[in-house]
Order: sequence, then structure tokens, then C-alpha cells
Amino acid sequence: MPKSAAAGQDRAMTAAARLDPQPWMTAPASRAVFAALAAGGADARFVGGCVRDAWLGRPVKDIDIATHAPPDRVMALLTAAGLRAIPTGIAHGTVTALSDGQPYEITTLRRDVDSDGRHARVVFTDDWEEDAARRDLTMNALSCTADGVVHDPFGGLADLAAGRVRFVGDAMRRVTEDVLRLLRFFRFYAHYGRGAPDADALAACVALAPRLPTLSGERVRGELFRLLTTPDAAANSAAEVWRLMIDHGVMTHLLPSATRTHRLARLARLEHDLGIPADPTRRLAAVLDADRAESLRVAERLRLSNPERDRLAALTEPPVALPIHATEHQGTALRQALYRVGDAALYQDLVLLAATDAPGPLDLADPRAALAVAADLPTLRLPIAGRDLLALGVERGPALGALLKRVEAWWIAGDFQADRAACLDQARGFGAFEA
Repeated sequence: MPKSAAAGQDRAMTAAARLDPQPWMTAPASRAVFAALAAGGADARFVGGCVRDAWLGRPVKDIDIATHAPPDRVMALLTAAGLRAIPTGIAHGTVTALSDGQPYEITTLRRDVDSDGRHARVVFTDDWEEDAARRDLTMNALSCTADGVVHDPFGGLADLAAGRVRFVGDAMRRVTEDVLRLLRFFRFYAHYGRGAPDADALAACVALAPRLPTLSGERVRGELFRLLTTPDAAANSAAEVWRLMIDHGVMTHLLPSATRTHRLARLARLEHDLGIPADPTRRLAAVLDADRAESLRVAERLRLSNPERDRLAALTEPPVALPIHATEHQGTALRQALYRVGDAALYQDLVLLAATDAPGPLDLADPRAALAVAADLPTLRLPIAGRDLLALGVERGPALGALLKRVEAWWIAGDFQADRAACLDQARGFGAFEA
């Protein structure tokens, strides 16, 4: 398997490119699926992302298969072989096979009849190149047989070697067929591109950007979140590609308040240097120039889940200020902030964003010390509760709540050091009741 772009380019020029055997190709579960299809005379190949990423030596996530057999025939062949067949999208030709617990998405070869820019009407075909011609990018039009022979009808291997993200055929036509491809172009450019973006692809994306509001929030969210979590090792960072989208007017039609790319770049570097995984909601909060109300509008546009919505709102308008720079009383102030936040994960996010906003070069010492404070959260629990004050003779009602808050404020001011007995003594000392 090629280990470099040069090796990939050399192989692209050979008459019969071949992918070295991969564990996911030779696994018994994969062989069982191909054997089931072959038993009925169905030609099948691995397609799309698994071939693309294996050629580059990247981890393979999903395993997709294409076949000329119609979906009802695929269902019958899988069932006859003792494999579970699930009609996940049978109207569009897709069946999911479960083999040894591993899912394989099997899709019948198709060609588009027409499209409204969001959904295509398709008919089945037995022509492999016709099916490849309907795919978005050349690098996604690759397929390979079970023994590793790679079929590359549109120069996808050469494009992979060059870091060139290019649409299959006419770029305007590809994006017109499905406007989501506009966002997929930028996402793939971030993950796989090098050098300047393909001029035809970029021109098509800019021209058709006004159609972005027609896309569903779920589809937009999926692409933007994948773009935001571009690995640090990629040639194009998420911030650079986001800035490209802003500079060419694309974001105007999508998220006009998401303009703080410098902040996004600093956060990505901070996450990398501290060994913290990239998180799309945190990165979205970093790039938004928004208050709570605007963040809620963004959450609605992207159809975020309720927890994601609430977290985004808290990150764009933090509930507390975090003094992450070292001072004499920094530890106490950070523990107080942690207590008020009440959630270690949210506290971590707030620390990272606060560090990102710090003036001057990024300094890892302060955020690292602030993050370490999160380990104190399990111990930050007021040692007494309302029932303890009732046992002391405090009557139910506003006085009880007021006294508990007064004790809590005293306990916090003492850096959470007072134990149960000390808190009860303090409650007695406040004289808010008669014993």
C-alpha cells in the first residue's frame, strides 16, 4: 500500500492499480458477504471512502460495497447465506448486511434521472462507470475488487496524490444536483487537500452558495461538524478552510456570525498541544461572534440536540469568568468557578476558550493548571442540606433557604475547607433561629 503521495501517484499511472490486502478486506466477515453475492452471480466491489482512505494509509471506518444486483436480489442472496439483511434504504438501492456483527452497506449501481438540488431520482444500472459518474468527487469514485484491483475511471488516484479535491465531471452540474456537495467540497479540501483549491470547484461553490439555506439543518450540521474537527495534521486547518468560505461569501448564506477564525485556530492549537480531542460544539462556540440569543438561533439552524444547544449557549455566554492566569489566589478563584459551573466537562471547555482569548502567545502553563482543578469537583459539595437545618430547629420557609445560602457563601469563601461540623456550628452562629 502506498505510504506517501509520490507512491500513490506512481500507482495511479500503472495500468492496473492494486491495493495491498487490508485486514477489513480479508476479514472472514467481509469474505462471507462477497461469497454470498458471488454465489448468485452478483459482481461486487468495495467503493468510496474505504478504498480512498486505505490507499492513503488512513484508518478505514465504514465499509461500503456496490453491486449490479438489484436490492431484492441482494436481500435474497444474503438471507440464503445465513447473513442478516436489513432494507435500510431499499427504495434507493441500499441494503445493510450484518456479518459477524459488522455492518456492510451494499448499494445497487445507480444513475441519476433528475434532481431538485436536494434529492435525486435514480434508476438501477449494471454499468460501473455510470454509477461512478454520479458520485461527487473523483477520490470518492474509486472502487476495488475483493482481491484489491482498483478501478479509477476519473483520475481519483492522481488527485489523491496531488492533494487535489475535484468534482467528477462538470463542477456546476455536480453541485446543482445536490447542494450539500458544496459543503462536502470544503470538508474534503480540509481533510485531503493541499495547495490552492481547484478553481472550477471553488467557482461552482461560490456561485451556488445562495442555495445553502434550502438544506436541512441536520445535513448542514453533519458536514460543518466534520469540517470543524479536521485533524491538526491536515494540510489545511479547519480555521483556514473556514476563512476561505468567509472570504468567498459562502458563510454569508450559512452562519454569518461565525467569523472568529483566529480564535478557532488558537483553540485547535491549544487542544493539540494539551492532548485534548477536538470537539465540534466547542470549536463552533469558538468561531461564533455571538451572544446567547444568537447561539440559540445557530443551534436551531443546525438542529442541534438539546444538550448541544445548551452547551453552545453556555460557551458563547459563559456563566462565570475563569481567571486562568496565575495569581496568588488563583486556585481558590478557579475552584469557586468550578463549583458554580458544576460540570467538569463544561469547565474544561470554558478554560480552553478563556485561554484562547488570552492576549499574546499561547501559554500552556496557565490552562494546564486550571484544567487540573477540575479533579476537585467531586469534593466540592456543601456538607449540609436543608434537613440538617430543620434538625437544628429552623422552620420551613424562606428563612431556611436564606440560612443555607448564607452558610454556603461562608463555606465557599473559606475555599470549601469547612466540614459538616464546622458548617453546622456556623449556622448556629448566624443566629437565624432559636434552638
